[in-house]
Amino acid sequence: MEYVFETQMMVRDYECDLQGIVNNAVYQNYLEHARHEFLHSVGIDFAQLCADGIDAVVTRIGIDYKFPLRPRDAFVVKVGMHKQGRVRFVFDQAIYRTSDEKLIIEAQVTGVLTRKGRPIAPDLFDAVFAAKGWEF
Repeated sequence: MEYVFETQMMVRDYECDLQGIVNNAVYQNYLEHARHEFLHSVGIDFAQLCADGIDAVVTRIGIDYKFPLRPRDAFVVKVGMHKQGRVRFVFDQAIYRTSDEKLIIEAQVTGVLTRKGRPIAPDLFDAVFAAKGWEF
């Protein structure tokens, strides 16, 4: 998998459950934050999309949990992206613990853009990726 973006984060104590590890649901917050940071870094603004009547909708999330994170663990979330069919796009994501580069999770998040509740082609990503020299 080719990742084109990454962001550093750290586990906060309140994100952990009674076992002393990050609760499984919290990983979705980490992934979402990284996706938003990635899109912002390439000039895509969710507020502007909404103002233009376009909504980005997650339709599927698949996460493979490999190892847990614990309080104060520093980690990096990596992001890649590709098309799937005419209207779907997929964020390929992974989280690695910084101290030993251990793979913590791998995830695929599928989404669509909609206008008035109907899927539209994600053409805006084509231009962004082409400008960066990336394949979409």
